Amino acid sequence: MNDAVKEIVILGGGSAGWLTAGVIAAEHKSHLATGLRITLVESPDVATIGVGEGTWPTMRNTLSKMGVNETDVFRECEASFKQGAKFVKWVNGAEDDFYYHPLVIPNGYSEAELVFHWQSLQNTISFADAVCFQGHLCENGRAPKQISTPEYAAIANYAYHLNSGKLGEFLQKHCKQRLGVQHILDHVVGIKSAENGDIEALETKAHGDIHGDLFIDCSGMASLLIGKHFGIPFLEKKGILFNDTAWAVHAPYLHDDSPIASHTISTAQSAGWVWDIGLPTRRGVGYAYSSAHISNEAAADELQKYIEQSVGEEKARALSFRKIRFNPGHREKFWYKNCVAVGMSAGFLEPLEASALVLVELSAAMISDELPATKSVMNIVAKRFNRRFCYRWDSIIDFLKMHYVLTKRVDSDYWIDNVRRESIPERLQELMSLWRHQPPNKHDFPQAEEVFPSASWQYVLYGMGFETQQRSTEKRSNSAALSSQFFKETEQFTQKCLSNLPSNRELINKIYQYGMQRC
Repeated sequence: MNDAVKEIVILGGGSAGWLTAGVIAAEHKSHLATGLRITLVESPDVATIGVGEGTWPTMRNTLSKMGVNETDVFRECEASFKQGAKFVKWVNGAEDDFYYHPLVIPNGYSEAELVFHWQSLQNTISFADAVCFQGHLCENGRAPKQISTPEYAAIANYAYHLNSGKLGEFLQKHCKQRLGVQHILDHVVGIKSAENGDIEALETKAHGDIHGDLFIDCSGMASLLIGKHFGIPFLEKKGILFNDTAWAVHAPYLHDDSPIASHTISTAQSAGWVWDIGLPTRRGVGYAYSSAHISNEAAADELQKYIEQSVGEEKARALSFRKIRFNPGHREKFWYKNCVAVGMSAGFLEPLEASALVLVELSAAMISDELPATKSVMNIVAKRFNRRFCYRWDSIIDFLKMHYVLTKRVDSDYWIDNVRRESIPERLQELMSLWRHQPPNKHDFPQAEEVFPSASWQYVLYGMGFETQQRSTEKRSNSAALSSQFFKETEQFTQKCLSNLPSNRELINKIYQYGMQRC
């Protein structure tokens, strides 16, 4: 096969580049002479953005398949456990306004219409607390497992918070030492094209031409291959998702043994929201906001006041803020000819719900699973990839927008503008019309690998006070009795978990000292 795909070149490192390299290298035996050859080229001068510190539970499976020991992730990447997100002041801005989006599917989700029975109890218990134990674990600072629970196994489903810069370094070492990935630090000074328009090679300053059969663009916002070289249009989504700027800062704990939050805390502000991510030695804090609705100076002041609440004015004033600009949107196509974009070169929306890294994982997995055996079938694979990921990006946009559309806040133009009909995607409008009469279900999201399954939509929808009217004819006559039974089971299991699970910090300290059991 003269046109066999044997050489893959990845442009750019960081989390996106090294995750992609690791996923493909592990599956295609790059450490063997007979395996696929993978070369990662990155500039020695370009720093990664290093803000994406939240992941999805899929990361556990990704790292496990790469042969990574979970204990090492905690020890080398400043990792902590993430069990979901807490949304504060998104509904009406009151002090007691919060809800959870946990990572555990509701108990009895496929067996009963939980929503309707819960709506009769909603004045006494939140939706997440009625159907799931995990919000209680987060509120009480509990970890999702015990030190005796094997690596990657869980009592409560979990993801990670981690230092994204250290994750990139950790994955680089693993890929080079264990998976056979070739690493070249050099400046790309040009791109050579084949007669058919494919990329033939990357021209580098010191290493000459780097030839490949498939090129993966992980060059970040620069988008050097899919954007600058091929000119694939960028589809801006700022009319839907308004946030385009962020202030980011590393914030200290008040004390060395302060509790580590077991969830991302997302607190609404006047023109955006603040993320608060707990790592073992610090917190990653930032304010994602719309520059059309607030000045950079006023946004920095709001973030300053937020941090002062936890560490005091003196410590907060000593911190250095970093400003990050981004344009919410994505490429019209992600795979064109023999080039596929992964990570920020493909697009970026905003930090809400940690969708950036999960898109990297999903992209890497599909490239690896459907890697074209020959260049002659590259177009077929590209078409399938583009169809799948256009759907995924659109679905994520709808999901993120729903957080804003459901607000009842009218205290600033930002929140008022977010509920204007012209800013709401048509598909989301249709779904919300359906959900007035039936809860979100699997038929609303038909793909086998949805980024956000229907349960996630329910957590946000009913966490923000959405009402679904029960049909005049019940679909399940015993649904109320079943729901009541599941709610009791959830309450009992919650108490058991609260009694037996350690705190987030306690478990992390034990992992440092003893390590976790190997599977």
